Amino acid sequence: MTKKMEKRFNIRVYGILINERSEVLVTDELRMGMQMTKFPGGGLHHGEGTIDCVKREFTEELNIEIEIVKHFYTTDHFQASAFNPNDQLISIYYLVKTPEPQKIKIENKFVFTENKDGAQLFRWIKLNEISENDFTFPIDKKVVGLLKEKHG
Repeated sequence: MTKKMEKRFNIRVYGILINERSEVLVTDELRMGMQMTKFPGGGLHHGEGTIDCVKREFTEELNIEIEIVKHFYTTDHFQASAFNPNDQLISIYYLVKTPEPQKIKIENKFVFTENKDGAQLFRWIKLNEISENDFTFPIDKKVVGLLKEKHG
């Protein structure tokens, strides 16, 4: 008897941080053998609200506090997860700000000191130079297009 794969929702929450030089913060990561570029953020935990999630992710990943400026975008179409095709991905993006951007350790793209799963670096991309091609995943690419429309 074949086991039926469970279909689930995978909810992800991201922050779009734009600094005073009109640069957008992105993260380069190595996960499950895949190099990826995306916005900072991650998975919603059961019992957690979306704003609490993005704040937690920035604290865990960057050791900074953020404030929510406003909601920016929520996935409005079907998107299967790149890692599990049975998961429907729902991504929520907030514009965020921080009083301490100088605390963010900035590196060069994919120059990991350790080439191991979970490696993560941060860098800034100028808002007027950002491109959908800078990002790995389809929803991030759509968000870049929206950013360029609204802030370009």
